[in-house]
Amino acid sequence: MSDPATYAVTPAAGPLDFTLRVPGSKSLTNRALVLAALASNECTLTGALQSDDTQVMADCLRQLGWAVTVDAAAERMTVTRPVGSAVIPERAADLFVGNSGTTVRFLTAMLALGKGVYHLDGVPRMRERPIQDLLDALNQLGVSATSDLETGCPPVTVHADGLYGGAVRVQSDTSSQYVSGLLLAAPFAGGETVIEVGTGAVSEPYIAMTVALLREFGLTIEEAAPGQYVVPGRQSHDRREYAVEPDASSASYFFAAAAITGGRATLTGLTRKSLQGDIAFVDALARMGCAVTEWPDALTVTAGRLRGVDLDMNAISDTVMTLAAVACFADSPTTIRNVAHIRHKETDRLAALATELRKFGATVTEAADGLVIVPRPLTGATVDTYDDHRMAMSLALVGLRVPGVVVNDPGCVAKTYPGYWRDLERACGR
Repeated sequence: MSDPATYAVTPAAGPLDFTLRVPGSKSLTNRALVLAALASNECTLTGALQSDDTQVMADCLRQLGWAVTVDAAAERMTVTRPVGSAVIPERAADLFVGNSGTTVRFLTAMLALGKGVYHLDGVPRMRERPIQDLLDALNQLGVSATSDLETGCPPVTVHADGLYGGAVRVQSDTSSQYVSGLLLAAPFAGGETVIEVGTGAVSEPYIAMTVALLREFGLTIEEAAPGQYVVPGRQSHDRREYAVEPDASSASYFFAAAAITGGRATLTGLTRKSLQGDIAFVDALARMGCAVTEWPDALTVTAGRLRGVDLDMNAISDTVMTLAAVACFADSPTTIRNVAHIRHKETDRLAALATELRKFGATVTEAADGLVIVPRPLTGATVDTYDDHRMAMSLALVGLRVPGVVVNDPGCVAKTYPGYWRDLERACGR
């Protein structure tokens, strides 16, 4: 990368054939940091992701009174509670959450366990990202949690006097993180919490991930009926170490690289038993014509002739951008459906994808909840990334086949994958 403001993609010399282990899951790392903070003892995460989003979470926990030590080279993060402290050690804090949706939503729920006043704010885009459904849910449980500007978005203020449990109905048709935030806090409430998920929930595998993680930390949670969770209160855990899986969303870029170049990619540390729903991206590639091979501790995707598909991607919406890049090289149109909620991510991802893929020459029709991508002969272009890590990583994949692709603001990948460009070069044998 000669210019830090851009990244010029060098086309692959031929079909790629590589083995790689991507860094730890962002989703699991930030969930596990919350649970490590609420442990009754010191807790260490191994394989933890080192990125902007996880650093923001760690910094917020420090401001709230925990000691958080990071060994980036060893991918270890250790969280230590002050001796004799309250559930939330500090009684007041002004927290900067950057543009990390998991941080603002998980901490807003977690801070309800405390006693004090807490403010959370972030970058300008964060002030456009919805959180009102979570605030409404917390208020149902007796917590004073408000959007300071009355926009339904951060900045947020939580006036906390403990979380005592109760019954709550939470909408999650814009983000599953509202439910996950409540689930992470509920075991430590003063009494039983019954959480009912409203209709139209999005990204449901992320809720299942949270439930599975709570159980791995030894906490009790029951699904009494579909979308209804019963969580006993006054629980505790003493897990001292937790190993974070590699990030399935990050793995999607390399599986896609194999599909696009007609090659083969093996990603270690990930299997179909992963807690992460995005592992199902390999099934989407299989529908497009690739072969998927399972190993005891890895998955391999081998390219085939790519065909267009019609996919409901609600459950794996973080991989929409990756699949869109692959769709540009299929032999027929691809329809991506039921992902209207990704308009509320780091950017409006549907509008941004349509704009940038058209720069390459693809025909893209934008719908309210998805895209139709019609492959056409592609040409190189300089693409914008909207300060969105997934836009940058996905759009770069087009350049593995098409000369002249330049990615603006490549540094935005630091949000979840600071080493992405290095690993992409390694995958290409460079």
